[in-house]
Amino acid sequence: MSTLLLFLPPRTRLRALGKAAPAAAELPRADAVREYDYALTPDGRQITAEGRAAPGGLPAADSVIAIVAESDVSWRRVDLPRAGRQMRAALAGKLEEALLDDPDTLHFALEPDALGGDTAWVAITSRPWLAEHLAQLEAAQIFIDRVAPLSWPDELARGHFFEANGAGTALRWSHTEGVATLALEGGLARQFFPPGLVHAAQWTATPGAATAAERWLGTAVTVQTPAQRALAVVDSAWNLRQFDLAPRARGTRALRLFSRGLMRKPWQPVRQGLVGLALVQLLGINLWAWHQQREVAARREAITTTLTGAFPQVRAILDAPVQMQKQLDLLRASAGSVGEQDLEALLAAAALAWPADRPPTEALAFEPGRLTVSAQGWAQPQIDNFRNQLRSEGWQLDASEGKLTISRASAQGRP
Repeated sequence: MSTLLLFLPPRTRLRALGKAAPAAAELPRADAVREYDYALTPDGRQITAEGRAAPGGLPAADSVIAIVAESDVSWRRVDLPRAGRQMRAALAGKLEEALLDDPDTLHFALEPDALGGDTAWVAITSRPWLAEHLAQLEAAQIFIDRVAPLSWPDELARGHFFEANGAGTALRWSHTEGVATLALEGGLARQFFPPGLVHAAQWTATPGAATAAERWLGTAVTVQTPAQRALAVVDSAWNLRQFDLAPRARGTRALRLFSRGLMRKPWQPVRQGLVGLALVQLLGINLWAWHQQREVAARREAITTTLTGAFPQVRAILDAPVQMQKQLDLLRASAGSVGEQDLEALLAAAALAWPADRPPTEALAFEPGRLTVSAQGWAQPQIDNFRNQLRSEGWQLDASEGKLTISRASAQGRP
């Protein structure tokens, strides 16, 4: 399943432009079309395409993950209130004193599988900024399935060295106690990394920062481009699209989002279980069909054995029930008994049901199992009454083209 990794540009900060007030030409225009850096991966393991394009020029993919710049996410560890659907408002009230901005302008996202009453990490970012990007992308038919951070608090400590704009090399450090960005200049940062921690952590660096990182760290680091590092979010369970920024999916889009979610790595045991269940069901159906075929074959063999046992003169078995009925008819005829297909039985049935206000028929025709009489002069009520009388005795009547045909009713049509 292909995935498009979309890098949201960092928020513009006035202090980053210098102490002097920026010129109007330096500020982004509200009507300017944004361009996004992107990386395309077919399997979450390798990058097949990279580039930068406006929303309308982005490549198609089965799913789209927007990645928030690390400078735009802050982290707080909170004892979650048991607030249910009011969790967002409860978080705003709980974190209000610890926040520098108005809680109404911030967006909160809980760590995966966190519930009320748990102690969990909360990711915080600008709500208007994130909502604006999501709206612009969806207006261009780029539907964001997840919004994920590049780093997050985790049991596996990770350090990533990168080139800070105008500030040399910096370290992005994530571990169980949170996420922080540290400058390498000076001795403060080195105090946080004793040799044991250095060997236990996972270290990466951008190509331009690798040499400085190895010199500062005293050990080798894995070189990763930003796109290669972003592959980690494919299998990450973090999703910042929560609360009022959660995707609103309906109809076929909801089904597509569900199927995409089912194909992700955390759902692999479920997929394997469903495949195993389908295989078991298929095996069970085949075993049941084989059992049914054996039962049918056994019954056919029993009928054939009965036929050959009762009528040894029958050698070639083509249709045992039909051949047995034929032999029984021959025995009855040789014994002088009247069968249901004989003329006498059909005449007796017709005589029993014949309307009292009708004279005897002037003509009739017989063939084995069928007796036909003329319907000339019959009224419809007389025909209906004649049919009902015959039906009560297990016979049926067909009226067509001025003729009435009597025959034995089938087993399904008998009362």
